Amino acid sequence: MLVALAVFAQESVWNFYDAQVPASIAEYTTSAALIGLLMGVDNALGIVLQPLVGHLSDRTRTPWGRRVPYLVIGAPVAAVFFALIPFAGSFGALIVCMFLFAVVANAFKPLTDALTPDFQAPARRSLANGIAKMATSLTIIVSALISLLVVDRSLELAFAIPAVMMVCAMVIVALTIHETRSPGYRRAVAEGEADDGGGWSFRRVVGELFRDADRSRIFLLFGIVATSGTWAAMRSQLTPYAMEVLDVSRGTAGSLTLPAGLAFIAAALPLSFVSDRAGRRRMIRLGLIVMIAGCLIAFTLPSLPTTIAGIVIASIGYAAFSVNGVVLMWNLAPSGSVTGAYSGLYAVAAAVGASAGPALIGGLVDLTAWRFLFLHSSLVGVVALLLFLLVRREISDGQLAEGGTA
Repeated sequence: MLVALAVFAQESVWNFYDAQVPASIAEYTTSAALIGLLMGVDNALGIVLQPLVGHLSDRTRTPWGRRVPYLVIGAPVAAVFFALIPFAGSFGALIVCMFLFAVVANAFKPLTDALTPDFQAPARRSLANGIAKMATSLTIIVSALISLLVVDRSLELAFAIPAVMMVCAMVIVALTIHETRSPGYRRAVAEGEADDGGGWSFRRVVGELFRDADRSRIFLLFGIVATSGTWAAMRSQLTPYAMEVLDVSRGTAGSLTLPAGLAFIAAALPLSFVSDRAGRRRMIRLGLIVMIAGCLIAFTLPSLPTTIAGIVIASIGYAAFSVNGVVLMWNLAPSGSVTGAYSGLYAVAAAVGASAGPALIGGLVDLTAWRFLFLHSSLVGVVALLLFLLVRREISDGQLAEGGTA
């Protein structure tokens, strides 16, 4: 639950960022492609920062642990830059605030995820990650409520609330989680003491991906790219879509994710229970089919009730991926001691998708109309499904040798 609180702290700002920053950008441009491109800047930065910081944390040893020190330093700095976004008085100032926030927040973004495999064995990670993702969905609900109740009254206050929440939650985590007691930390310390010089360098971690005989890790990474791109496009473009197509206010548009957040919470825990037993690959594939169906429902009749229904269904489908995608990544890592680096690689794939997806689908919207947003999203979802059909394993030989089970 404390790991879930760390995830909640991190996501409390990112969900509100995705919901409201596109509308701030839209005050300076009418191009959906440019909005999508700028919303992908933070993800592009994550491509560089997240795997490196994840690997650095794998090799960090402090009395506070190997992840927590980065969280304690990064959270308050990121909160300041986030709270400054609504005070930007020009397009250039807005971009500077977005960039500075993205640099700092991306630096510690994969570390909250990496805490889950540090504390949990492979066989229980879907359930543990399901609890963490429920915390993520709570931030979607909080973001929607802030959009609904605060944005139209005070945009500055609306941005300040998630920033304060992030700092407060991260302080609680730092004071209570006792990371040095985790099995992952103890295993890393033991491996470091026994290291004969052939430890896991970042080069070796990346090289291992391409030595995978059946290429499951490569297909998994590309599947993560496509799935994250689909979801990111839907989320980041939903507010301007609703304002343009459904003719609702900015606050109301930003609150449309509330039912989806509730659906995610309702689905995450049951899906995680089933996934630990029925298989994570199977659940992801079924989830993608459901997500595609939700997109097509939202596209069929562009009314407020149908759009909400489609988003809810898509959210349930995405939950199956969200609970299991990073768990597959952790379990396919060649050793349990490099889960930080693999969390970073997962974050890179998600960042590539979240960067390219909104820009690609936004460009297709520019060529057609806002009306076709969900149709274009469904097509990218089909690509994701095809890629996940090529992932053939649930756990690496290295972790099986360490005593892990799928």
